Amino acid sequence: MQRRTVILANLALFASAARAAAISEGDAGSGMRAALERGALAAVDLLAKPDGFVGNPAVRIDLPGHLKDVARLLRTAGQGKLLDDLLLAMNRAAELAVAAAKPLLLSAIKSISFSDAMRILRGGEDAATQYFAAKTRAPLALQFLPIVTEATQKVSLAQKYKTLAAKASSLGLHKPEDASIEQYVTTRALDGLYLMIGLEERKIRQDPIGTGSAILKKVFGA
Repeated sequence: MQRRTVILANLALFASAARAAAISEGDAGSGMRAALERGALAAVDLLAKPDGFVGNPAVRIDLPGHLKDVARLLRTAGQGKLLDDLLLAMNRAAELAVAAAKPLLLSAIKSISFSDAMRILRGGEDAATQYFAAKTRAPLALQFLPIVTEATQKVSLAQKYKTLAAKASSLGLHKPEDASIEQYVTTRALDGLYLMIGLEERKIRQDPIGTGSAILKKVFGA
């Protein structure tokens, strides 16, 4: 029985590989580009809208860990408004940064190779997202940081953070060497972006027919 199970499993793998191999170079590249574009644009549209971050528990940006203890103390002391303003400003800055990501994301999509496309196709349910993150996270971080910095200046986010950090420091809960709020928001914005792209990729892999796209049906349906 065990031998028969192994044989059947090997046959299934062989059939899957044969179907994937039958996909042309053009179809594989077009399918991957279509999937990445659909996932990327959907993620950007969801996150860049008002409350795209703060209204979504999966990506909402909270305070850095070292400030959570002092935040609880401040709320108890009636300083909840300061904390709420800080949290909202952090998430608004992330929305602005993600809104500007489309051109770079689309540019990266256009450069996908056939070998990369086939590797993604045969990979796990988030293989495209992982590939995408490897190609775009570093340049997007460079692009996001000045946008986040400008946004933080407009809403005095840095000053709000410094005020909170000063209170934390007086209680011995803040370390001077901790990362800047601008870098923190940039990192969390990118985390949220790739998380949402990953969710979109899973939808495509699980139901390529439901996308209404002939090329996605052909490539991922194989």
